[in-house]
Amino acid sequence: MTHRTTPPPRICPACDGHASAAITLGGRDRHGHLRTITAYCPACHGTGTRPLRTQEGARA
Repeated sequence: MTHRTTPPPRICPACDGHASAAITLGGRDRHGHLRTITAYCPACHGTGTRPLRTQEGARA
């Protein structure tokens, strides 16, 4: 039986794992392409996962 060496990553509660979104600015450029910007989740900085919390000073 195999064991995991690292815990699985936790999904960011703020974005539910959808860490970035393309937002249209309205209008098109001279080539006919939509102008977009990419917005990242401020909680996870675009990774979609959150690190596990470490409990410092936890009781034994």
